[in-house]
Amino acid sequence: MSIRHTLRAGLAGLALSLAGLGPTAEAHAEALQVRAGAPSRALQVPMNRAVVVESDVPFTELSIANPGIADISSLTDRTIYVLGKAPGRTTLTVLGENGRLITNVEVHVTPDIAEFKERLEQILPGEPIEVRTANDGIVMSGVVSSIGKLDRALELAQRYAPDRVSNLMSVGGTQQVMLKVRFSEMQRSVSKSLSASLGARGTAFGDNLGLAVGTNTLGNSTALGSALGGSLPSSSSANASTLFGFNAGGVEVGLLLEALESRGVVRTLAEPNLTALSGQEASFLAGGEYPVPVSQENGTATIEYKPFGVELTFVPRVVEGDLINLELKASVSSIDPSNGFTADGFTIDAFRRRETATTVEMRDGESFAIAGLLSDDFQDLNGQVPWLGDIPVLGALFRSAEYTRQQSELVIIITPHLVTPTRGETLAMPTDRVRPPSERELFLFGRVSADRAPQSGTAGEIARQDFSGSYGYVLD
Repeated sequence: MSIRHTLRAGLAGLALSLAGLGPTAEAHAEALQVRAGAPSRALQVPMNRAVVVESDVPFTELSIANPGIADISSLTDRTIYVLGKAPGRTTLTVLGENGRLITNVEVHVTPDIAEFKERLEQILPGEPIEVRTANDGIVMSGVVSSIGKLDRALELAQRYAPDRVSNLMSVGGTQQVMLKVRFSEMQRSVSKSLSASLGARGTAFGDNLGLAVGTNTLGNSTALGSALGGSLPSSSSANASTLFGFNAGGVEVGLLLEALESRGVVRTLAEPNLTALSGQEASFLAGGEYPVPVSQENGTATIEYKPFGVELTFVPRVVEGDLINLELKASVSSIDPSNGFTADGFTIDAFRRRETATTVEMRDGESFAIAGLLSDDFQDLNGQVPWLGDIPVLGALFRSAEYTRQQSELVIIITPHLVTPTRGETLAMPTDRVRPPSERELFLFGRVSADRAPQSGTAGEIARQDFSGSYGYVLD
């Protein structure tokens, strides 16, 4: 018999739930007891929820100061139904017989944060976020584990109280990022040239007829005279020159062979390090500023300064744990006089600049090659005297060949680190191990720095160590 009653009760409860009449579908209601002649406490009403006010004496008239904040209706002559419509404060007035005042009830309609707390716990489980109401807004406090979760919590709060959210939350863990950037550039150049010049000069018929013929370097009279006079042309820039000459009657013949080969390697390396707080922009410049005159409409000139050197600007954001989002702009520039120009009496140099701007995401200690450039320029030039340069074997005396190749390779690597402050005495400066010499050390022994090592701090500890023996790691 008891089993039958249990089944009937369960079926009845299921039917009520499906019909929307069960406990899950009940409106949230609280009762406030009002006594005539006694002060009433404030009535807290969640928005879009209802509260029941009960009076110990019958009332005849009800009024609400601001119907836009709360709506009222009477259920009986002793029961009042108060519905919250919009966040704010208003006053409920209850009157009895002959317009006698029974009580004034202050009604506070606040955002409904019960559902917000439930959604917050579902989306961000385990985060110690406290939610309170203040006037018509929401106040959020606590310590979250990452900036990403903080943003998601604020975005969710805006759904329930648009533009009325006060953020008192903070982010735990390390929120300072040190960015290490390495600029590495190699430039290689090779240039070769080989040319042969033939020149002849002579007179005939009692100096009444003269002849002067030259090719390549010996094509001008000054170079021709220098070569046939027994010296190399002064305008030659060759690394190796050989001059041959002979006389054939009244004609002087000269043969000049010039060879040039040059090689060059340029290495550029810069490693700027910069620390910034998560979400804050930091910039770095190691170089200088170059003055550039700028002409104005009234004919005058003003000076603008253009920065050059190693430049770095970045905005780090600690997304979650050790995951870091980096918005980065880096550049290396230098003055290039070879591409400058002169105008109005001013000589203005050009700039050689390599820069990159990107956004990447990586973890603490990981590295990214964010930019790379491989340039290979090749130039081959062959000049000759028309027709004569096409003669087999002898045509080499009327030709010149030049070969130039330039290669450049640039790589920019970034590495972020999560860092925390430390005590000042644990940090060493580049100048800690250098001491000015005494007069005796400078004038008697010619030393530009003293032999005294620092006795305190990290630099002193390192200076006192003996590295004369074997040290380091050995792998078999």
